[in-house]
Amino acid sequence: MTLVSDCNEGELIAKFAHLLPRGQRTLLGIGDDCAQINAPEGSFIVTTDLIVEDEHFHRAWSDPEQIGARVAAQNLADIAAMGGRCSALVVGVVLRADTEVEWMLSVVRGIGDRARAAGAGVVGGDMSKGPLTVLTITAMGYCAGAPIRRDGAQAGDVLAFSGRAGLSNAGLDLLCGGHVDPLLRDTSACGILGEALDAYRAPSPPLESGPAAAAAGAHAMMDLSDGIAQDARRMARASGVVIELDRSALLAEAAPLTELGAICGKNPFEWVLCGGEDHGMLATFAPDARLPEGFRPIGRVRAVAQGEEATLLLDGVTVTGGWDHFRMS
Repeated sequence: MTLVSDCNEGELIAKFAHLLPRGQRTLLGIGDDCAQINAPEGSFIVTTDLIVEDEHFHRAWSDPEQIGARVAAQNLADIAAMGGRCSALVVGVVLRADTEVEWMLSVVRGIGDRARAAGAGVVGGDMSKGPLTVLTITAMGYCAGAPIRRDGAQAGDVLAFSGRAGLSNAGLDLLCGGHVDPLLRDTSACGILGEALDAYRAPSPPLESGPAAAAAGAHAMMDLSDGIAQDARRMARASGVVIELDRSALLAEAAPLTELGAICGKNPFEWVLCGGEDHGMLATFAPDARLPEGFRPIGRVRAVAQGEEATLLLDGVTVTGGWDHFRMS
């Protein structure tokens, strides 16, 4: 068994490089002080995100490939949510000295597989030693046209969603509540339970929905990472509008999760409304627009009335809740 403390940084980077895609837009990749990425459109977008051991992932719950896929997916989803495609990733890693090299190579393989599937290269990064594992990715991408921002929702728009709302939160509750063996890895025969575990451990965002929404004329869009209650409220406030959610549409989203709700003793409607880390696309479209494949309407946008503030409503009541890294709101 080889530990990272048995290797120097150059040896580890050399091992990583063999597992990672270069990417078609990479002019200069791993090995220099900076990478060089081609950006012919002139619309360069960048985002960064991180995951911390025992806060965002647990080694006992997830295989290392799933952990790598997880940190890559949340960054790729942010690029897609601007209507873009990812060109390159840069990875920063903090490792415990007793980390097995093979474990870390599997994490890198998970990152590389997701990057490769998205058509992106992994072009560099940094490593350090620390008391726990931290993985951070900076993702770079491009848009065919102007990026789709979260502040563009207009009165009269339809609010639509592409992805699986609440599924990741259901997977987390299955694990936290001890309702499944955390060592269960082969979920192919587990139906909706397996889908929920996979959605939490290694989400598969509908990345093509982002560019498709942009091509269809989406007015506003964002990655659904902190729950509809939180993210749709952010969109409403940024756009200066009121978004009214459709209860019947949200109940339809919750219906496939009924079995899991019974197992966990939870209301699946709350997962749909407040559950985080689904990484679907939340977007608004003109009322006469044809929604791209995969999008379902879940609400409407209207102007702010006199004496009102920009907000999110359900049945006429302001919606609160959703995930916040430092508090629940």
